[in-house]
Amino acid sequence: MKSFLKRVVPQSIWQPASRWYWWWFNRGRHQFHWMLSPQRGKNIRKLEQFRNCHQGKRCFIIGNGPSLKRTDLSFLKDEITFGLNRIYLLFDELDFRTTYFVAINTLVIEQCSKEIRRLTLPKFITWRGREWLSGDPGVLFLDTDYTPPATFSKDVTTRVFEGSTVTYVALQLAFFMGFQEVILIGVDHSFSAEGPPNMTVVSEGDDSDHFASNYFGEGFRWQLPDLEASEVAYRVAKEAFESEGRRVLDATIGGKLTVFPKADYYSVIRK
Repeated sequence: MKSFLKRVVPQSIWQPASRWYWWWFNRGRHQFHWMLSPQRGKNIRKLEQFRNCHQGKRCFIIGNGPSLKRTDLSFLKDEITFGLNRIYLLFDELDFRTTYFVAINTLVIEQCSKEIRRLTLPKFITWRGREWLSGDPGVLFLDTDYTPPATFSKDVTTRVFEGSTVTYVALQLAFFMGFQEVILIGVDHSFSAEGPPNMTVVSEGDDSDHFASNYFGEGFRWQLPDLEASEVAYRVAKEAFESEGRRVLDATIGGKLTVFPKADYYSVIRK
């Protein structure tokens, strides 16, 4: 049907109609529901409690790369930390939990909603995940979006651009909370899986691109990364932090990301 319509409908009509449809599917319908939802006001008030709540401090954003297996995370017990997506798979090995949890990918939220519900820490979740996590008292919904324009939100009670990676959303949360210094670890920025960016695939075996082989294990549906798009977003984040005299450091062991200044994890942790 789609190919038939493209043949018979003039391009002058097809292209704007197609753009409008995908905007509505990816953004418009969720924003419309968000604006009308009775949860919106309560949720914004909950988010406001985090505005500048850690002003002047430092935090660690923990990615999910295999480099975490070579990183002694015990040093982070008394630090403020953001955990992303399936970071909780590490919790049984640690004697602490991350301070905050962030997830924006609907495939992750859909398939892991029961596990996420069991987490007893503040959980920042995309509004698109409301179908699976509505009613969870620990959830704070974010109006996240992956359609243009590509911005860095200093106020997460408004639209938050996703930047093709949950790490970018965590950076915006860290800015909103007032952190002076943000240190990235486990952000390897390197994947062995190949294919078009953002394409949904089904894992056929053990996962070598994350810290645990069952992270996206056999049968798990996930989307291939868009490393170029995430680099563009990271550069926007770098500029936003530095424009206000703050900074982001990358202390990932062996990480391939080159946007942020590099730092030695063990030197940083001992400061």
